[in-house]
Amino acid sequence: MGIEKFGNFILISILICICHGFTPQDNYLINCGSPTNGTLMGRIFMSDKLSSKLLTSPKEILASESVNNAGSDIYQTARVFTEVSSYKFSITRGRHWVRLYFNPFDYQNFKMGSAKFAVSSQSHVLLSDFNVKSTRVVKEYSLNVTTNDLVLTFTPSGGSFAFVNAIEVISIPDTLITGSPRFIGNPVQFPDMSMQGLETIHRVNMGGPLVAANNDTLTRTWVPDSGFLLEKNLAKTVSKFSTVNFVPGYATEDSAPRTVYGSCTEMNSADNPNSIFNVTWEFDVEPGFQYYFRFHFCDIVSLSLNQLYFNLYVDSMVAATDIDLSTLVDNTLAGAYSMDFVTQTPKGSNKIRVSIGPSTVHTDYPNAIVNGLEIMKMNNSKGQLSTGSFVPGSSSSSKQSNIGMIVGSAIGSLLAVVFLGSCFVLYKKRKRGQDGHSKTWMPFSINGTSMGSKYSNGTTLTSITTNANYRIPFAAVKDATNNFDESRNIGVGGFGKVYKGELNDGTKVAVKRGNPKSQQGLAEFRTEIEMLSQFRHRHLVSLIGYCDENNEMILIYEYMENGTVKSHLYGSGLPSLTWKQRLEICIGAARGLHYLHTGDSKPVIHRDVKSANILLDENFMAKVADFGLSKTGPELDQTHVSTAVKGSFGYLDPEYFRRQQLTEKSDVYSFGVVLFEVLCARPVIDPTLPREMVNLAEWAMKWQKKGQLDQIIDQSLCGNIRPDSLRKFAETGEKCLADYGVDRPSMGDVLWNLEYALQLQEAVVDGEPEDNSTNMIGELPPQINNFSQGDTSVNVPGTAGQFEESSIDDLSGVSMSKVFSQLVKSEGR
Repeated sequence: MGIEKFGNFILISILICICHGFTPQDNYLINCGSPTNGTLMGRIFMSDKLSSKLLTSPKEILASESVNNAGSDIYQTARVFTEVSSYKFSITRGRHWVRLYFNPFDYQNFKMGSAKFAVSSQSHVLLSDFNVKSTRVVKEYSLNVTTNDLVLTFTPSGGSFAFVNAIEVISIPDTLITGSPRFIGNPVQFPDMSMQGLETIHRVNMGGPLVAANNDTLTRTWVPDSGFLLEKNLAKTVSKFSTVNFVPGYATEDSAPRTVYGSCTEMNSADNPNSIFNVTWEFDVEPGFQYYFRFHFCDIVSLSLNQLYFNLYVDSMVAATDIDLSTLVDNTLAGAYSMDFVTQTPKGSNKIRVSIGPSTVHTDYPNAIVNGLEIMKMNNSKGQLSTGSFVPGSSSSSKQSNIGMIVGSAIGSLLAVVFLGSCFVLYKKRKRGQDGHSKTWMPFSINGTSMGSKYSNGTTLTSITTNANYRIPFAAVKDATNNFDESRNIGVGGFGKVYKGELNDGTKVAVKRGNPKSQQGLAEFRTEIEMLSQFRHRHLVSLIGYCDENNEMILIYEYMENGTVKSHLYGSGLPSLTWKQRLEICIGAARGLHYLHTGDSKPVIHRDVKSANILLDENFMAKVADFGLSKTGPELDQTHVSTAVKGSFGYLDPEYFRRQQLTEKSDVYSFGVVLFEVLCARPVIDPTLPREMVNLAEWAMKWQKKGQLDQIIDQSLCGNIRPDSLRKFAETGEKCLADYGVDRPSMGDVLWNLEYALQLQEAVVDGEPEDNSTNMIGELPPQINNFSQGDTSVNVPGTAGQFEESSIDDLSGVSMSKVFSQLVKSEGR
């Protein structure tokens, strides 16, 4: 046994030496409080005394351990802070590791085991009321930094102090944490992981040895799983490092080292066909947070394809069933593969259990394996990764630096649906042996025209807006973004990065550039172009063009100066919107959706209506965005479209979820959730709140039915909404949230009701009872009720003339404000 272990050690060492890992653009290793550099496992940490420009601290207190028993240089010194102090790192925008090292030794009057403090970045609270008692602690975070600087601020709690022994800030691939993983026990996907802040809680090498940071391409540490197994006799370990296949397009050695994929824990079933049990691990977690799971698999135990089938569980909920790893990795045996999940709600307990067990199919050799597991805490709606009393301060500079992040979030939200693209690619991979499709991004055609041909030399940028050709040459895109200058990066997602650009004619644009390594986005790329090239409407975000040269997948949109509606409601510190502004925004979005539902030969169902997909231009005019999940509606003789459930958690139509039958009324339900989100200015799902308040739609309907909705509206609106306007708005939202689609209004009805709510807010007719508002729409004159979308103008009795729109394609944007003004203003009667 000793010789075998030694042989494995030699093999691991050889494999590690020949692997080619990711080269980080930023690689800060800081030895805090030391006048000299330090080392940890061969890695050199630079003295913060030698790079003093990193540190802003009112006082300089350098602490050193009197007894040389720390075991590593970086743990023998510390920087102590008695006041708020910061480290500022100049970085390239994107995802980074942030690691903080703590060793609580005593120095003079500072007993570091009693220190209590907070650590925060510009966007996240990493630690709050933190205390290191007696053992060394390393805290690791994965943050997507959207500015050119990362500032880590140490804030002592009360009369205490703060300290840190060492800091790491290291770039990691933006594609490491992307996409829309599925909720455990739920077919719905988490919207987008790209902007999520994460704290590593556990990183485990199942069935294998400790993997130190210097043996991992991304400097991660993997611990053995034996300490987490509940019943060790039910499990056994296997190691076959040389059999691991890293198939292009799937997991790489940046996903996890070969040492992880080459070892596993499996069922100790002894090939007994009657073996029916699960292997279970238990992990400590902090209650009150959602968690992100990444499972690493590599079938090193099977002798042939399609031999191993097993199930995966988290906290007794089914995460995946009948997993056949060989099918998932291009019919390859021992292919490395990773699988991501998110917990549906915050943990109520401090334990999480993970189990594997045999599938009910192919049970001749019941078995189950797992090679590695990463469990990461997700930030809550307030950007916190730690609960406590600490509330980070804000400054004008930080608010200014967040503007780019807000716009980045606006466009970045467009990337949330790329999970559908990955499903499309996975399907193609499975069918590759039958139809010969390639795994790479390939050209396709739109309206019969190939998108794979070269850009015509005779076509200019001017012609893009005057004919059907939306293709823009790659050279023009590079010029617009200054060769994709990272200083212009305003967002990142599973599809790729988003850049602010400017075309030759001065048009400001948002450029979404796909990353081929992600293997995501093909379906969304096609759908966005097909949808937006058909539609032109003032309340739909405009597609300026696309680029597919050299296998690039780039979408160019009009630039929306004021970002998302969501960013103006909560979480960003922006000034509060007035009630009139909110009404006008809802009306604009309703016009855009009404046009989608009625403005073409077939209705188009958006399928992902939410506040993050409603963008605002420089004048705060609302435009609906993100058509990656959109679907053509039913034929005239049909009532619905049968399709797999897609959408965003909290906005999803429950009838669509139950029956998998999609109609325009599914968009109406989602828009109803948006209405209450606009009114209450809080997230639609907030797991930090008491149970009855977590779901906004349920909570708002509870108060609406009691007739006391005014008790939960945004505090900034209190006293600024006329009761009849609020009543009409709330009634509209309530009807949108009806359980059954047949009971919900059309988007046209919603639009008219919102226009009326705006007029009720602006003027009240003397002597007319407010209670009439519920029935006002049904009592409109027939000339108005018979308004035809096909008309180019609208004649209204009692008006001076006509209301005209500039083009027939934009008729659903005709304003009803003047129509309603004749009904509710005395001078119009």
